[in-house]
Amino acid sequence: MYKSDIDTIDRKLLDHLQQHGRASNLELAAITRLSPAQCHRRHRRLESAGFIVRYETRLNPETLGLSVIAFVNVSMEKTHAHDLEKFRQAVADLPHVLECYSVTGDFDYVLKVAADDLKSLSHFLMEKLMRVAGVGSVRSSVCLDEIKATGVLPLP
Repeated sequence: MYKSDIDTIDRKLLDHLQQHGRASNLELAAITRLSPAQCHRRHRRLESAGFIVRYETRLNPETLGLSVIAFVNVSMEKTHAHDLEKFRQAVADLPHVLECYSVTGDFDYVLKVAADDLKSLSHFLMEKLMRVAGVGSVRSSVCLDEIKATGVLPLP
């Protein structure tokens, strides 16, 4: 199933679910003007086709004591090709890494990291990240203010 295989009703379902992940089937049926059974079938079809990857709850980092969000640029050593899988596994195992992207440009990866404070961010960088095989250097930028953070994708 591809983008061209979804119709206006599917888009309504997806749009509503992006913003209201806990919406009931009855709520979705009312929004799409389908019967609950039809709505349920469409919802399951969109899940099985891979349009819906997962459902999650977004927590407030500050209430959990994670007052520092940083973006960390990682450069791998020149001979990093044999360490890529080790790096990916290490990053997957580090709970403070919220997101990791392989990127073009001056760095190899960009990570979004949550930390308790600047001291714990420094500890994470020096004692965890810099010790991962193949990591050559890191450069971090601490987030001063969150202007926009969403997982809602634009639907055509």
